[in-house]
Amino acid sequence: MKILVCLKQVPGKDAPVRIEANQRAIRDDVPYEINEPDLFALEAALRLKEAQVQGGSEPAGEPQSEIVALTVGPARASQALREALAKGADRAIHVEGAEAPQLDAYAVAEAITRAIAGESYDLILTGLQADDDGFGQTGVIVAELLGAPHATIIMEIVPVAGRARIRAKRELEGGRFQWVEMPTPAVLAIQSGIGKLRYATLMGIKQAKNKPLRQTTLEELGVRPSLNRQVIERLYVPAKRQGGELLTGTAAEQAAQLAARIRREIPR
Repeated sequence: MKILVCLKQVPGKDAPVRIEANQRAIRDDVPYEINEPDLFALEAALRLKEAQVQGGSEPAGEPQSEIVALTVGPARASQALREALAKGADRAIHVEGAEAPQLDAYAVAEAITRAIAGESYDLILTGLQADDDGFGQTGVIVAELLGAPHATIIMEIVPVAGRARIRAKRELEGGRFQWVEMPTPAVLAIQSGIGKLRYATLMGIKQAKNKPLRQTTLEELGVRPSLNRQVIERLYVPAKRQGGELLTGTAAEQAAQLAARIRREIPR
């Protein structure tokens, strides 16, 4: 089984947010880390590979399972790939470009699909959403561009023995779950918590230095911010405000006060 795992670097959870002077991007001089949902996608891929190797389910004569980590990002994003290689990915692809932070989900999906043109994957895994923008769209758009089936909020993946299909467990609302069977290749967006995340071992860190890391650029792929389907007008840190106002009176009186405040203060 050949699996592509898409990773994104995002500002660290405890990092102070600093905005570029043009107010359209976060500055690079803050600590960055791998998007946590993407780490769970990597963990899911590693577990699938381990299960196949241990279970002896690799078909005779077929190449061994392979995990490829890919990121679209500036030069700093190569660290995310090195971490993925240290945890067990077999090789990596870095789509590099200084304009990468300016790309929306559609343009990033274009970069991913163009970077893997000519390669075939049984599964393409992404995190459910990014911790910085929270759109949750990249994986879905990749599936659309490739014409592949997709499913989101995946909690478990089970290959169907002897068939080019998988069964996936989806989380629904109200604590419910759904099992779906899908043909491969398929694109899956992985829910956080699919398994306990592993740490990179010392041996893994040493081995990562010798694993292949292919680099290409946004320019070579013909991807630029002009492909964006959305435009960020302004990023800003919300200004601190005074404490809230407590409405008094009966429920009906409070509702009337709130309605009056909305009509008076919120522009139409």
